[in-house]
Amino acid sequence: MTAPVAELRDVQVAYGGRTVLDVSRLAVLPGETLTVMGPNGSGKSTLLRVLALLERPTRGEVLQRGARVSSGSDSLACRRPLAVVLQQPLLRNTSTWENVATGLRFRHLPWAETRCRVDEWLGRLGITHLARQNARTLSGGEAQRASLARALALEPDLLLLDEPFAALDGPTRLALMGDLRAILAQVKTTTFFVTHDRTEAQAMGDRLAVMMGGRIRQIGTPEEVFAAPASEDVAAFVGVENILRGVVALASDGLVTVRVSEREVAVVGGYSPGDELVMGIRPEEVVLEPLPRGAALTSARNRLAGRITAILPLGAQARVVVDCGFRLVSLVTRRSVLDLALTEGTPVLASFKASAIHV
Repeated sequence: MTAPVAELRDVQVAYGGRTVLDVSRLAVLPGETLTVMGPNGSGKSTLLRVLALLERPTRGEVLQRGARVSSGSDSLACRRPLAVVLQQPLLRNTSTWENVATGLRFRHLPWAETRCRVDEWLGRLGITHLARQNARTLSGGEAQRASLARALALEPDLLLLDEPFAALDGPTRLALMGDLRAILAQVKTTTFFVTHDRTEAQAMGDRLAVMMGGRIRQIGTPEEVFAAPASEDVAAFVGVENILRGVVALASDGLVTVRVSEREVAVVGGYSPGDELVMGIRPEEVVLEPLPRGAALTSARNRLAGRITAILPLGAQARVVVDCGFRLVSLVTRRSVLDLALTEGTPVLASFKASAIHV
């Protein structure tokens, strides 16, 4: 079995006696993009600095390709195959071409190879036309492309990205995210990506780790983590806004009826009467329709009458809060809000499939 490119074992970091990072084991596998998502202050940037050998843990081991990294000169040698890109690009007061060449010059690569790599990565990141421009005159997106080109030109064993899109405007962020995702899929550079953004976490990672309070709370594919969060607080962080608590009233053939407040919800699962359940429903799974329509064509088992209490526009979408005897949030398109004439106080029918509920 191939050893992980980087690995942490029983790593802790403490400041002033307070533990800010506590990871029993985390491995970054060859060729993958491992994304770590967490709120501000969760310890994810500290985790990145430890993996990048920029910060020594208070206790525990850091390994590269199965070998333990020690302090001193060995640590410096182990940094050479790493490349780090930060949220704010740190560019020298010289041309974009020279900035991308910086790390290669430090490594004393032959001129022909340096020129070939720099030209290649300027092209891959779409900034060849900026090669002679002073890097400090670049826009935010252009500067981050130069920073990524500089890192990738090193052909690192491990690329570490600390919220590289956070300072960019929406269109620039989406364009760079798409380009970088395509590049990483092509070159298979092992990547450790830190973000607090759900969209980035879903788009960029082969695997996703959710970090809260300095600990890894869940790790799996993005699909697994977003569809089946391991706990209530992870569910809330990954966007499962509907958290319902209820007691199983009836059970039959893999389907149970759960009493939530004064209503009943059908849930798929082998639970027994009397079991207390905490259930999550993603807002995009909740469908709204005008109440007078009756039994519309849908396979949803759960159809609950309610009244809209709030509508929050979110660009092309809108977040609609419905009182169904309990609070239920639906994510719909702005067009649906207009077509259905949804306003605060409008009576609606909210529906969701029994299979859409994660217990």
